[in-house]
Amino acid sequence: MNAFPLGGATTILDGGLATELEARGHDLSDALWSARLLADAPEEIVAAHATFFRAGADVATTASYQASFEGFAARGIDRGDAAALMRRSVELARLAGDVEPGRHRWVAASIGPYGAMLADGSEYRGRYGRTRRELRDFHRPRMEVLAESRPDVFALETVPDVDEAEALVDALDGLDVPAWLSYTVDGDRTRAGQPLAEAFAVAEHDGVVAVGVNCSAPDDVLPAIEIARVTTTKPVVVYPNSGEGWDAQRQAWTGESRLSPSLARSWRDAGAQLIGGCCRVRPDDISAIAEALLDPEG
Repeated sequence: MNAFPLGGATTILDGGLATELEARGHDLSDALWSARLLADAPEEIVAAHATFFRAGADVATTASYQASFEGFAARGIDRGDAAALMRRSVELARLAGDVEPGRHRWVAASIGPYGAMLADGSEYRGRYGRTRRELRDFHRPRMEVLAESRPDVFALETVPDVDEAEALVDALDGLDVPAWLSYTVDGDRTRAGQPLAEAFAVAEHDGVVAVGVNCSAPDDVLPAIEIARVTTTKPVVVYPNSGEGWDAQRQAWTGESRLSPSLARSWRDAGAQLIGGCCRVRPDDISAIAEALLDPEG
């Protein structure tokens, strides 16, 4: 396992894995979301990861965002099989990295928030009524299992509030896997309403190697980078959504994508070192971002 790349050239992250799986014809309306395919169609997860790698991504983020012992149990999957499926998420991303022999690829094991397991949108609100200890006790077992497959890094992602961020960071102790910590934000605050300066300060834990935002509007990224740069010494990671809106009543996406290569260049120039996309960001988008960021004239 090579050291996760930080401190040098820009690292290109992948885009929306679930978006790509849906584009390949899979219905992910199940509460397990993309984690369902760990059991039902693992080869499709490999293919989706490989598509992002071919587009220029350096990192694959695993299909474990919505994977938890509780969520699998609700589907009748026992603890042993659930652990095997979580480990499989890392193994599948590793398999996809073989699409270009000779070029090392990295695997980020996705650790979604507690609200992702609830599958009711509460990851965009936070404040679940759970204590920091209860949240740590939820996250730690699955992090232990994922650590057994030796991912290069944990992606502690789409975190809506400081309480859960602190619980996740507590859960890192002793696992010997570095982590990036990324919040979902609304303007200059977490979804739960805390100032980003307070949120980013959590990243000063030794196990956290980068901090930033994901699953947020592209317009919120640059201000977040500026706050991170004056709040913490850690590298900055950013991977927003496309900027389209979701119409829950019509069950449809609305508006146009606001993600662009020029925005990605502005994030790099402001100090972000890890750049990619989240929901609704396709391989073609990652290809355009990679080309723009790696262009010496860009």
